[in-house]
Amino acid sequence: MQVLVNIPDEIAAQVMASGRSPEGYVQELIAERAPDALPIIAKNMLDLESFFTEISAFSGKVPVPPDEAFSRESLYRDHD
Repeated sequence: MQVLVNIPDEIAAQVMASGRSPEGYVQELIAERAPDALPIIAKNMLDLESFFTEISAFSGKVPVPPDEAFSRESLYRDHD
């Protein structure tokens, strides 16, 4: 994957002064943080999946409202 990133000139100058390229520096940052981020992302995805599974478990028991419930008159009953 290729991602374009705008790096402020001051940071790029500091990185280059340390003997590294800005691209290499960004790659290092991602490599350092990716192992920490992946479990969090995976956990959030599992939490989201279980949420939708739980909420959909009773979807068959939700009554279908009549068509009049979504009419303009019904929605704007308190407005002129």
